[in-house]
Amino acid sequence: MQPTDLTVSAVVERDGLYLMVEEIASGNVVLNQPGGHLEAGESPEEAVVREVREETGCDVTCRELIGVYLWIHPQTRQQFLRIVYVANLLNEDPTRPLDDVIVARRWLSRADIEYRRRSLRSPVVQRCIQDYEAGRRQSDSLFSGMLPLQHNVHAVLASADLV
Repeated sequence: MQPTDLTVSAVVERDGLYLMVEEIASGNVVLNQPGGHLEAGESPEEAVVREVREETGCDVTCRELIGVYLWIHPQTRQQFLRIVYVANLLNEDPTRPLDDVIVARRWLSRADIEYRRRSLRSPVVQRCIQDYEAGRRQSDSLFSGMLPLQHNVHAVLASADLV
C-alpha cells in the first residue's frame, strides 16, 4: 500500500466568492483550494498560510478547523488526507509570482465551482465548501499531542471523514 499523502488547504471566502487555484495535476488543469504539503517542523496552520501565499499571492490568517478529510483515488487507490481550515484574507498581491504548477488564481462563486465539478482536483474540494457553509467546525485540540503530524498520520486518519 502507498503511503498516505498528508496535505492542508484553506477555504477563503470574500463576498460570496471562494479563492481557488487552477493547477496542473497529472498533466491536467484542475480546480482546487489553495494548499499543499507540510514542511518539516511546520504546524498545519503555518503550512496553510505559506501554501496560500505561494499559490495565490494572498496573505491569510488561519481561523477554525473545518475538518479532516480522507479521499482514496478510485484508479490508483492512493490515499489523500486533507486538513482544511477557514482562513481570512489579509492582503492580495496580484504581482507576486505563483508556484510553477499554478495556472491561475480565481475567485469563484459556489455555483461556478459546482458547474466545474468535473474539473475539481477531488470531491473533497466541493465537500469542504459545503461543510464551511453549513458552519461545521472541529475542535482546535484535535491535533493535541500529534505534532509533527507527518509522524502521526494514523492518528490523524482516525479523525478523518471519508469522502
